[in-house]
Amino acid sequence: MMWWREVLSAGAMVLTFAAFLPYIRSIHDGRTRPHVFSWLLWGSTTFVVFLAQLVDGGGAGAWPIGLAGIVTLYVAALAYSHRHSVTITRSDWFFLISGLSALPAWALTADPLWAVVILTTIDVIGFLPTFRKSIHDPFAENMGFYAFTTARNVLAMAALEHFSATTLLFPAVTGFLCLIFIAVTLVQRGRHRRHGLLP
Repeated sequence: MMWWREVLSAGAMVLTFAAFLPYIRSIHDGRTRPHVFSWLLWGSTTFVVFLAQLVDGGGAGAWPIGLAGIVTLYVAALAYSHRHSVTITRSDWFFLISGLSALPAWALTADPLWAVVILTTIDVIGFLPTFRKSIHDPFAENMGFYAFTTARNVLAMAALEHFSATTLLFPAVTGFLCLIFIAVTLVQRGRHRRHGLLP
C-alpha cells in the first residue's frame, strides 16, 4: 500500500467528522431536522457498500465509507427521536419500503459490482424524501454537511487501492447527488427569501 493512500483516507475520515459533528450538534439544537427514512437507508447501504469495497480490494479508500456508514446510522437514530418535527408522507413510506425491500438483494449475487449497483440505487431512493422535504423547507438542512461529504467522497476515491466500478460507483454517485441537493436547496432558499418565507 502506498503511504499517500493512507494519508488521503485519513483526510477523508477527518472530513467525515468535520461534516457530521456540526450536523449532529445542529440536530440537538433543533436547527436541522433530518428525515429519518433517508438516513436509515443511507446508513444501511453505506455500510454494506463498505463491505463490498473491501471484498473488491478497495483498501484504505474504503475506510471512510465504513466510518460514514456507522455515523450515518447514529444520525438515523437521532432523526427518529426528532421525527415529530418532520412530516412523513405516503411517498416517503413508499421510498422507505422500496429501499428496504431491495436491500437483501445485494446478498443474492456473488458479484460485488451488482451489490454496489443495487445499494447505490437504494441510496438514491433514500435521498428522495430529503429532496422533497428540502423543497418545502429548505432551511431545515445544513449545507456544510453535504459540501464536506462531497469533498470526503473525492478523497476516498483518490485513496482507493483498486479502481473499479465496484469501488468508485457509490462515492461518485452520492457525491454528485450532494452537489445537486446543495444547488436545489440554495435555489429554494432564494425563492423563500424573495417571498418572505423565512424560518
